Amino acid sequence: MQLRLQRGLHKDPSVLLSDVSVASSQEYAYLILTDIGGQEFWITFDTGSSDLWVVSSDCTDPDCLGITRYSSSSSSTLTLSDQSFKLTYLVGSVLGTVGTETVTLGPYEISSQTLALANQTSGLGLSNTGNSGILGLSFPPAASIPLTSGTPILDNLFAHFDDQHRFFAFKLGRNESQDISYSDSSLTIGELDSSLTNDTSQFVFTPVFASTPDEYDFWKLPIQQITINAQVLPLSRSLVRGAPSPIAVLDTGTTLILGPTGDVDAFWYAIGTGGSTKYNQETQTWQVRCDRAVDVRIKLGNSDTAKEYPLHPEDVSWAEGETQDGWCTGGIQANNGVDSGDWLLGAVFLRNVYVIHQGTTSSNPPMIGLLNMTDPSTALAEFTSSRGQDPAPPPSILRPGSSATEVRDTVATCVVCGVCGFLIGAIGIMIYRLRQRRRTQGQVHI
Repeated sequence: MQLRLQRGLHKDPSVLLSDVSVASSQEYAYLILTDIGGQEFWITFDTGSSDLWVVSSDCTDPDCLGITRYSSSSSSTLTLSDQSFKLTYLVGSVLGTVGTETVTLGPYEISSQTLALANQTSGLGLSNTGNSGILGLSFPPAASIPLTSGTPILDNLFAHFDDQHRFFAFKLGRNESQDISYSDSSLTIGELDSSLTNDTSQFVFTPVFASTPDEYDFWKLPIQQITINAQVLPLSRSLVRGAPSPIAVLDTGTTLILGPTGDVDAFWYAIGTGGSTKYNQETQTWQVRCDRAVDVRIKLGNSDTAKEYPLHPEDVSWAEGETQDGWCTGGIQANNGVDSGDWLLGAVFLRNVYVIHQGTTSSNPPMIGLLNMTDPSTALAEFTSSRGQDPAPPPSILRPGSSATEVRDTVATCVVCGVCGFLIGAIGIMIYRLRQRRRTQGQVHI
């Protein structure tokens, strides 16, 4: 059954990219129509968290103004507890109270679903997207609501299905229409969207990465490599325990791609030939010329089955928000605060693939299936048609095995070594000449 999923756009044109951290920029969010206690809300579809919460009518913070809020007095199925709820995102937070309520997604009704009513929110940009809350569809261990209070919604949803149909699938669209009756985004539970494909064999499936066997928190995949115009970008070692390569979290609730500072710096240095990239110290974000056209691909999966997934150039040179004198926000930004993995692959990556999230079955662990939806040649033609020709020279990757930070360190080391070498050489010459002088003075002439 296909559910209603659409993009939420900025309602306030005065909100500029420079006003918010790009790490959690709410330029748009993907919203799902959800019925909670007989009241309908558009809430964020989020594979990067596990909790369900909705803004309560008790919330009077600026973040809550102008959006649809849940009214406890209008529901006969709400049960509130005395347990408080607090959840902090990369940027922004929410406070509230835990309870249970009847939740309906399309034809699927879950009675006594654990959720939180948000009485306070901060920094989430809810009023800008018309977003009344978050539907978290990651694994139970990532939930902020204690499991002793009830079962997260993902497990309750999957309980409706047998092994063959225990999955949800989504395709994030590029539609910017304000007409809510139309959307090119898709979310289905227990079946595929036939307008995209009916054939699961077209997908490449990879088991979800788990640091501890059989304990899963987020939808994680290994990154084998990132290429820029077929040149391999060296990546830092993973900080995730037991990971042989960097680990990426697929996160529909994050707009951009976030990664380690050294790797992201190296990425933009490589692309920045001809002065086509710059780092904005004020906003601490990378910017790129809006006409910069590069072929970026991310290779995901285990080493024996990994596949490349191209990014549309407009997801690298990101013009969704305000542009300034031909400069766009980079679709890949640095954030060292990610502790669920090494990288977060947000909407600018996920718009390029059709994704299956398969739950645990009797024969398999949870799996992620990916189907490429971006043709690089077609995407480049679309990009240059709308943005114009890119006048900058081709990208140039730093020497193999070096990140941008390592290169800076190497340069500094070479300078020191050069000075030391000069001094040692000069001292050696002085000693040699002194010895020669002594030998000459000690010789007997006949």
